Amino acid sequence: MKTILPALLLGFLTLNAHAQWRQQPTKVDADFRGLCAVTEKVAWVSGTNGTVGRTTDGGQTWQFSTVVGAEKLDFRDVEAFGEAVAIVLSIGPGGDSRIYKTTDGGQSWKLQFQNADPEAFYDALAFWDEKNGLALSDPVKGHYRLIATDDGGTTWKPLPTDNMPTALKGEGAFAASGTCLVTQNEKDAWFVTGGAKQARVFHTADRGQHWTVSETPITAAVESAGAFSIAFRDRDHGIIVGGDYRKPTEGGATAAVTRDGGKTWKLVEPALPFRSGVAWAKDRWVAVGTSGSSVSLDDGVTWKELDRENYNSVRFTTAGAGWAAGPKGRIATFEKK
Repeated sequence: MKTILPALLLGFLTLNAHAQWRQQPTKVDADFRGLCAVTEKVAWVSGTNGTVGRTTDGGQTWQFSTVVGAEKLDFRDVEAFGEAVAIVLSIGPGGDSRIYKTTDGGQSWKLQFQNADPEAFYDALAFWDEKNGLALSDPVKGHYRLIATDDGGTTWKPLPTDNMPTALKGEGAFAASGTCLVTQNEKDAWFVTGGAKQARVFHTADRGQHWTVSETPITAAVESAGAFSIAFRDRDHGIIVGGDYRKPTEGGATAAVTRDGGKTWKLVEPALPFRSGVAWAKDRWVAVGTSGSSVSLDDGVTWKELDRENYNSVRFTTAGAGWAAGPKGRIATFEKK
């Protein structure tokens, strides 16, 4: 132990010295969960009280606005396509689930979709490109509901549920970070669930026309637990993270990796604390949660603690520029030294 412990400590200090979060000034108190990293300079956030924020200078300054007519809504996801165009999704039962779009950098917003089904509750958005995307709702009458757009979010149409596996009793998705639903390549998409006995992963290879489902080793069993976030670095290699948000510091079956596109999942051990977001950062995985953030340099096999700040979401560009967002206006940029 006298020789092993110093080596482990040196490894942690070396890793921690070469990557850290730098807090950015925001002067707002909204709780942020929606986050989109567009380029090294451009990022968007969204959150409570209808708040949307944008930076165009790498976070040195942020511009915040409130979407007119949505002052009481909680925007849990944002997808952006540069400095001017962004789409936000608010959560809630019935008409509180909405989608708005801006084409002028957030100066004005247009309502593009408002849910009319009192049983539906939308959780997240994901796009393959600027035109084609999906939005996910919790199950309605035993099946997850998805709507799709092929015109950049102007119109949305329901996808068929005939080829969607049946939802389990108590199963649902978590609108915790905007990453319970993700897209990859030209036609693949995945979403993760919780609340039932085991967390599951749903996959489509044809933009939502047909779906398959696989079980994971992440335990759910209660409505506050399951898989919260999913991310892929390519079509085969991915990670899911989660846990029980009511027990943010506890470990257990909280993360798993796949090497076959989500068909099978292997538990990450030793366990991470609860994590609500995970993202690929060009050469490493980064996961965040209410008790802190973690990083893996060996494709998710082992993890090190980065810090113990409260974050809800994390996103990176393909070039490796990244942000994390959390409660009370917290936004941080990821820095390597």
